[in-house]
Amino acid sequence: MIRALLERWRQKHRTVAYPAQPPTIPERYRGEPELAPEKCVAGCNACVAACPVGALALEDGAIRIDLGRCLFCGDCAAACPPGAIRFTRDHRVAARHRNELIAGTAERRLAKTLDEKMKSLFGRSLKLRQVCAGGCGACEADTNVLSTIVFDLGRFGIQFVASPRHADGLLVTGPVTENMALALKKTYDALPEPRIVIAVGACAISGGPYVGHAEVRNGADAVVPVDLYIPGCPPHPVAILDGLLRLLGRLDESR
Repeated sequence: MIRALLERWRQKHRTVAYPAQPPTIPERYRGEPELAPEKCVAGCNACVAACPVGALALEDGAIRIDLGRCLFCGDCAAACPPGAIRFTRDHRVAARHRNELIAGTAERRLAKTLDEKMKSLFGRSLKLRQVCAGGCGACEADTNVLSTIVFDLGRFGIQFVASPRHADGLLVTGPVTENMALALKKTYDALPEPRIVIAVGACAISGGPYVGHAEVRNGADAVVPVDLYIPGCPPHPVAILDGLLRLLGRLDESR
């Protein structure tokens, strides 16, 4: 015990200052895209052709990116000759509704807080049951790391629990395979009401790279109602934390 305490003293304070201070984001991180349709060349379809999951579309000369399907691989930006697409390091990518994940439209906006009744119930204490519905492990890893000393999810009153009977909501990862669809529905039904559902990652939102496959349901909202979408492949832990805090009204919506 003494050695453990001494080591903790040596390591000092390790918890990130976010949200009190801006998060430290790696240079190579790809977040919210910045679109400049005025740079597009007539007849050019290079970005659409480069996307491996069909997340891009050109409508009346304007670029649209479905962030719920996007893998944030950067292939579209690399393929765009005039540089009309650029991925920023903005981690604020979560949205409350599926249509709000379309970059390049007026519907795109930051995640809104729960209504007053739900906020009064979950704003200070939220227990989540995590369900891996066929995920590869990447979104699960970036979710699990939130419980470490670096992010310390518990300081916001948010915790992961082992049983849906003890949970306020579900955090779903993976494309929801046919083998997991019934398990996900039963887990949701076991939650006491009122309850919320959070879809984390491209797979849980749209099926990700597996979209259209006969053995997947193309996302959680094909089985259960979703209250918060956090895109990415996988989302950065700070992006997940940001979405959770916005949902609970713990962040200024203008930030």
